[in-house]
Amino acid sequence: MGMVSFLSHINPDDLPIPEGARPADKPVLAQDHPDHALVEDFYADPRGRHFLNFISAHSDFLSALIRRDTDVFADILRCGPDEAVARRMAALPNLDQTATNDKTLMVELRRAKRAVALGVAIADLLGLWSLEKVTGTLADLADSALERASRFALRTWRGGADGTVGNDTDGFVILGMGKHGSRELNYSSDIDLIVLYDTQRLAPDDPDQLRQDMVRVTRQIIRLMEERTGEGYVFRTDLRLRPDPSVTPLAMSVRAAETYYESVGQNWERAAMIKARPVAGDHVLGEEFLTHIRPFIWRKFLDFAAIQDIHSIKRQINAYRGGAEIAVDGHNIKIGRGGIREIEFFVQTQQLIWGGRQVELREKPTCLMLDRLAEFGHVLPETAAEMKQSYHYLRRLEHRLQMVNDQQTQTMPKTPEGMAAIAQFMGHADLDAFRTTLRETLTTVAGHYARLFEESPDLGGDGSLVFTGSEDDPDTLDTLSRMGFENPSHVAERIRVWHRGRYRATRSERSRQILTELMPRILKAFGDTASPDEALQRFDNFLSGLPSGVQLFSLFQAHPVLLNLVSEILGEAPRLADWLSRKPILLDSVLGEDFFDPIVSDAPFAVSDDDDLSSALALCRDFQDILDAVRRWANDQKFRIGVQLLRGVADGDRIGPAYSAIALRALHAILPAASEEFAEQHGHIDGMGMAVIAFGKLGGGELLPMSDLDLVFVYDFAEGVTQSDGAKPLGPQVYYLRLCQRLVTAITTETGEGSLYEVDTRLRPSGKAGALATQLAGFANYYNLPDGEAWTWEHMALTRARPVYGSAALQARLTDAIHTALVQPRDPKKLLVDVDTMHNRIAREFAPKSEWDVKYRQGGLVDVEFTVQALQLAHAAENPSVLSTNTADALERLHAAGYLTEPAFTALREGLRLWRQVQAAIRLTAPGGGFDAANALEGQKRALARAAGVDAFEDLAPRMEKVAQAVRDQYEALIATPAAGYRKDLT
Repeated sequence: MGMVSFLSHINPDDLPIPEGARPADKPVLAQDHPDHALVEDFYADPRGRHFLNFISAHSDFLSALIRRDTDVFADILRCGPDEAVARRMAALPNLDQTATNDKTLMVELRRAKRAVALGVAIADLLGLWSLEKVTGTLADLADSALERASRFALRTWRGGADGTVGNDTDGFVILGMGKHGSRELNYSSDIDLIVLYDTQRLAPDDPDQLRQDMVRVTRQIIRLMEERTGEGYVFRTDLRLRPDPSVTPLAMSVRAAETYYESVGQNWERAAMIKARPVAGDHVLGEEFLTHIRPFIWRKFLDFAAIQDIHSIKRQINAYRGGAEIAVDGHNIKIGRGGIREIEFFVQTQQLIWGGRQVELREKPTCLMLDRLAEFGHVLPETAAEMKQSYHYLRRLEHRLQMVNDQQTQTMPKTPEGMAAIAQFMGHADLDAFRTTLRETLTTVAGHYARLFEESPDLGGDGSLVFTGSEDDPDTLDTLSRMGFENPSHVAERIRVWHRGRYRATRSERSRQILTELMPRILKAFGDTASPDEALQRFDNFLSGLPSGVQLFSLFQAHPVLLNLVSEILGEAPRLADWLSRKPILLDSVLGEDFFDPIVSDAPFAVSDDDDLSSALALCRDFQDILDAVRRWANDQKFRIGVQLLRGVADGDRIGPAYSAIALRALHAILPAASEEFAEQHGHIDGMGMAVIAFGKLGGGELLPMSDLDLVFVYDFAEGVTQSDGAKPLGPQVYYLRLCQRLVTAITTETGEGSLYEVDTRLRPSGKAGALATQLAGFANYYNLPDGEAWTWEHMALTRARPVYGSAALQARLTDAIHTALVQPRDPKKLLVDVDTMHNRIAREFAPKSEWDVKYRQGGLVDVEFTVQALQLAHAAENPSVLSTNTADALERLHAAGYLTEPAFTALREGLRLWRQVQAAIRLTAPGGGFDAANALEGQKRALARAAGVDAFEDLAPRMEKVAQAVRDQYEALIATPAAGYRKDLT
C-alpha cells in the first residue's frame, strides 16, 4: 500500500476529535531502525497526526499499542494492514517447531495478537475492510492461536516436546461456537469453545485416566490463551456452551456429547450448534461429530410443539410491539431491545424451522442467511436488507466500544460526555444525529423482531425471561428482581438445570417444551408469594422428585389456577409440600367439584361400601397392602383438609371434626385387618373382645395437623376362658396385651406410603406403670370414688373419652362406665385445688418458649381446657347434661346450664377458637411445628394472619395478648382464686 496510499485514506472530517483533547505522543523508533523515517514522516503529515490524535482521544488501548509496538505500526504504514496482518498470521504455524516451551509460545502468541489487533483496528477505523473481513480475521487469529496451544499441550501430554508435530492432535478437537464458529468474532471477544476427544482414536490403557488427562490438557490450553502476562493475553475463553456445564468436565468424550444432544439437547442448543465448527485439533473428528448430530440440529419435520418451543426461544424475550421509546444512553446494543442478539435470533429461529428441509439455510454467517431467508421467501427482501444494514452498523459500534479499553462490552455510556465521545469515535460530530441514527437502527430491529412471530403471544410478561445459554441474561435478572426474587441469579441457574433435563421430570423433550411455555406463569405465581425464593427452591425440590413431568406440566397448562395453589403450598405449607412432592397426582383431585366440600358427616367413621378407601381396600392382596392403602387414603385426605385450611375455606376451629373423621375411618380399616392377621396365629377368645377408647383431641373430635392419637385399649372375655383357640394359643391377658401391641404397630409403623399417626397410650389406667391393655372391670373400678386409683387429672382426661372401636356390647359398657365415673359426687374444694395444682405443675414443666406457644402460654389452650374440664367434673353429678367430649360443645352446655356467665363464656369460647386457629396454622406452615416470628418467612406470617382472621400479621400478636388476658382472668376467677382459699381449708 505505501504510506502515501495510507495517508490518502485519512479524511479528518470523518474522524472528529473532542475539543480540548490532548494531542497524541509521537511514536518513537530508534534512529537506526529501517522505518524510523517512515514514522517521522507520518507524524509530520497533518493527516497522519490527526489520525494519531483521533486514536489518542478515543482509545487508550490502541494508543498504548502504537507506543509499545511502534515497529508493528510502522509495518502497517509501509505495506498496509492487509499484508502486515497476513504476514503475522502466516508466521504462526512456525511456532509449532520453534516454541519449545510454554513461555516462548505464550510470548509469541501475545505479540501476534497485539500486531493483528492493531492492524485490524486501523483497517476498520479507516473503512479499508468490510465487516466480514474484520471479524473473519479475528476468528482466523483465534483458530491459529488455539491450534498452536492445542498442539503444544497435547505434545507435552504425550511427553514429546521435541518439535515434532505429525499427528499430535488426532482424537482431540476444539469446536468454536457463537461468533467464533461463524467467523464473526468481535474486536474484544471471548471465544466460546467445546472441547471433545475420541476415546477410540486415543486408545488409552486407562479410560478414567484419559478423562483426567484431557481436562488437564484443556486447562493448559486455556492458560496458554488467556493468562495475562507482561505481554498481555491472546483470547479469553468460555467453555460454558458445552453440554450441562455445571456438572460436566471441561473436556468431554465425543460419545458423551452425542448421547447428551440425542437425549436431552434443547432447542436453544440446536440454535447454538448451527454456528459450531472445528477450529483446532482433529478437524476430521470435529466434522464427524457435527455430521453425527446433524439430525439433532436440522429436523426435516417439526411437530407443532417443537415449533412452539423454537418460537419460545425468541418469545421469552419480551417483544415490545408498538413505538415505545428506546433509551439510547446506557443501552446494551447486544442483548438490549433492538440489539445484535435479536438479529441473530431472528435468523437462527428461522433456520431451525426451515433448515431441516432447505439445506441452503444451514450456513453460519448472519448476513448470508438473511439473504437466503429472503431468497426462499421466508422474510421480505426489504426486511432482510434493513436487518443487514442494522447488523453492520451495530457491529461497527460494538467494535468502537471495545476498542476504547480492550473490554468485552456492548453497553453504551450513560453520561452525555461518554456518549459524545463514542459518537465521535463512530465518525459523528453531532451527538443528536448519532442518537437519532442509533435509535432508528434499534427501532428497526425491534420492529422486525417483534413481528417475526406475531401470531404467538409474548411469554415474557413485563420483561425478558431468557434462560438459554450458560450465563445470566442481565435483563432477565432485572425482571426476576422486579418479580420479587432476592437472588435472581440462583433462580436463573435453577431454571437452566430444569431445561438441561437434569431431573427426570424434564428429561423428555415434550416436558421441556411445555415448561418453556409455562415459565413466565410459574415465575409470576412464585413471585406473588410472600417468600418467592424459598417457594421456588421448594418447587425445585418438588421437580427433582417427580418421576415424569409431562402430565403435571400439562395440568398446569390446562388449569393455571393449580399453579397458584402449588405456589401457595410450596411457599407457605412445607408439610403439605412434602406430601405433594410424594404424590403430585393429588393435584388432579383439586380439580374435583367436591375438593373443598366439608369431609364431616353424621357418621364420620362409619365404613361405606362405595367410598375411595373401601374401593382401595377391595383391591388389597395382603395386610401390607392394607397398611399402604390406608396411609395413602388418610394422607390424601389430610392434604385436602390442609389445603382447605391454607386457602381459608376452613379454619382451625372447624377442621377438628374433619381430621378426627379421617383418623377414625383409618382406624376402622386398620384395626380389624390387624386383629384378623393376629388371629391367624393365635385364634380368638370368646367374649366381647377388644375395644379402643379415644381420649384427648381425637376423643373430642378436635384433631389438628400433626396431632397424636391418645388411645386406651380395654378388653373383656367370657367367664371360664383360659386361652385362645388358635394354632398358637395364648392366655387372655397375654393375648390382649400382644394384640394391643400389634394394633399400635399397625397404626404407627411407616411404610412406603409414609406414616399414619403416632399413638400415645399414657392415659391408660396407671399410666406407664399399667398394662397396655386393661380388662373392663379394672377400667371401671380405676375411676370409682373414693377407692379408685385415678388422680383428679385422670378424671379430667376422662371428660374427653369415648369408645370408637370394638363390639357394640363392649362399647356400650364402656360408655356407661365413663359416664358413671364422671357423674360421681365430688368434693368441690379438693377438685379445684387438684386442678390448680396440676395446672401449676404443667406451667413449671412446660414453660412457653414464646407467645406463639399457644398451648402453654398464660391464658392459652391449657387454661381454657382445664377450666372447662374442672367445671364439668364439678357440676356433672347434679347436671349430667354439661358433659361433652368436645370442648366447644362443653362450653355451650356449661353456659346454657348457668355455670358460666356470658362474659366468661365469651372469653373462653373466643380463646378456644383463636388458639385452635393459630395452632393449626403453625403446625401446617412452620417446620417442626414451632413458630419463630423473628425469622419466619413472610408466607408463614401471611398464612397465620389469614387463619386467625386478622388483616395483617402485625395485628395478630396484640389480639392474642388481649384474648389471652381475658382467658387468664376467667381461669383465675373460676379456678385459681377459689383454689387458693380452699388450700387453707384443706390444710
